[in-house]
Amino acid sequence: MVRLEPITQENLDAVLALRIGDGQRGFVSSPAESLAQAWVYRDTAWPFAVLDGQTVVGFIMLGYYEAKAYYTLWKLLIDREYQNKGFGREALAAGIAYLKDRFHVHEIYTGVVPENTAAKRLYASMGFEATGVFENGMEEMRFRC
Repeated sequence: MVRLEPITQENLDAVLALRIGDGQRGFVSSPAESLAQAWVYRDTAWPFAVLDGQTVVGFIMLGYYEAKAYYTLWKLLIDREYQNKGFGREALAAGIAYLKDRFHVHEIYTGVVPENTAAKRLYASMGFEATGVFENGMEEMRFRC
């Protein structure tokens, strides 16, 4: 069972060392890019290391999108070595639980590059549905809590 931990001095290097899978280039931001965004949007972005035991296996960032007044799954990255082992599903479930527990949300949105079939399949398997909105090259999906 994975757990989410805030980014700290102790896990920062491991988060920055996470590697994007070869087939995901262009679909997933690097941890450094994501953390830079989290710093800029520090009042509305919540980045976490995804840990399995003491091992950092991924990164997730949740947020509040002020322009549309909704909560989001902003980023999700599982290191290429740890993919296809259920960590993405567990990290997503933990992120949903965080938003539900902390903010009592009823809906969570995410955007996915339409060609990123693996991410779309994962999100759909967890209950996200396409809204029909396409914006900035991304397809919007919504999870109803």
